[in-house]
Amino acid sequence: MLESIEKLLVNLGQLFTTPLLYIGDTNISLSLLFQLSIYLIIALLLGRIFKNLLTKVLLVKLGIDKANREAISTIFSYGISSLGILVILQTQGFNVSSLAVLAGGLGVGIGLGFQNITKNFISGLNVLIERPIKIGDFIQLENDLGFVEEIGLRSTRIRTLQDSHVIIPNGMLIEGKIHNLTYDNFQGRIEVDVFVSDDSDPVLVTEAILMAAYMEPAVLREPHPKVLFLGFEDNAFRFQLWAWVNEIYNEPLYMSSLRFSIQHNLDKQGVLVPWDHFNIYFHHPPHSKNSESSPNTILHGLKNYESISDKPLSARDLLKQVTYFENFTNLELRKLIEVGYRKRLKRLDFLFHEGEPGDTFYIILSGSVEVFVEKINKHLITLKAGKFFGELSLMLGIPRTASVRAIEDTILFAIHKKGFEKMLHENPELAEVIVQEFGKHQEELLERQNELREMGLVDAQEYDKNILVWVRNRLKNLFNLN
Repeated sequence: MLESIEKLLVNLGQLFTTPLLYIGDTNISLSLLFQLSIYLIIALLLGRIFKNLLTKVLLVKLGIDKANREAISTIFSYGISSLGILVILQTQGFNVSSLAVLAGGLGVGIGLGFQNITKNFISGLNVLIERPIKIGDFIQLENDLGFVEEIGLRSTRIRTLQDSHVIIPNGMLIEGKIHNLTYDNFQGRIEVDVFVSDDSDPVLVTEAILMAAYMEPAVLREPHPKVLFLGFEDNAFRFQLWAWVNEIYNEPLYMSSLRFSIQHNLDKQGVLVPWDHFNIYFHHPPHSKNSESSPNTILHGLKNYESISDKPLSARDLLKQVTYFENFTNLELRKLIEVGYRKRLKRLDFLFHEGEPGDTFYIILSGSVEVFVEKINKHLITLKAGKFFGELSLMLGIPRTASVRAIEDTILFAIHKKGFEKMLHENPELAEVIVQEFGKHQEELLERQNELREMGLVDAQEYDKNILVWVRNRLKNLFNLN
């Protein structure tokens, strides 16, 4: 019995040690293959551990961002694993140079059989080195839209907005067209189409859309939102809102919120969207007196604007009450509205303090503010919805002579110097329109000029007895006009 067991063990030993083939001077046996398998698994595990150590500890301490950490650790881990495999082969007696010859001989056959794997492998290296995308980017590839979560040598994993995962071969990333929505940052522009009845007031529509944009917390103030008039559809005007946000991947949420707000504002202003129309058709008998006219008469159903009791104040109408803008055309007023923005104040919030630069003009759309001298706590006046202030401070660069704070929650329409300057550069003829309007109120201008002289803001070189020449030159200097 013992002899049989010993004989069996000897035969098994011979089976594991008997050479199966020779590679150079090295004989390959089952025992060697088993050892190599164990060593290779250990080398790959060490490579994975080294990658995690780099990603989560070492590179974090060096202050390297997540995307760069992932790329660096991936390349290093594959390098360490490859080096470990070569060391293992050398220690097991393999002649690496002879393996290179063998690999070269098999390369053509392997390349033909595994060309897609090879292509994805090389593409993965390109992605990691050139970095057209990186971990955390928000990308669109064909119909797939999501965040890049992992970049491997063969494929890249993307997490979609629906929280599913898409595995994309790296070859597609190199050969396909990638829309990287967050290449430099997560800021992006969203576009909302708005259709209104073709009998609507375009300026009023522009104002309602911009109001919605400025009331959306996610919308950036710079670049400021824009409204484009894109054209004429059947029974409709087509507008488009451009709004910039910091987190473009939340576009569906922002679009929904803006549509709700736009619809609300249009409804309050009595502006119809096309599907609010109703058509009434009168069919005339073939032999009636009206048979020569069109067989169908179309009437549009319109809301009665005057019946809207809570219609909000229009910045366009309020601007026309400002002395210096009262003769502006609707097109000129629209340009003012486009460069303006909405500002919210909570109760007791300060708008500005006395002595600060007078670089913004305000109209109160809702709520009220108190104007007072802060140093002596003296109340001057209370301004309510529909009132405006600061127009001369904006256009002549006059510092604030009093402080302003909100008495209640207040919404203001504001035109800042930067936006006003941009408008004048784009429409230089408006500067002369303003100068001519100033000419109708020369007594007030003389008072303002004297105030500036007393504060030392008008020197002898700038002073001119012709008040219009002085205003024209001051506008040129303040707003860098030619």
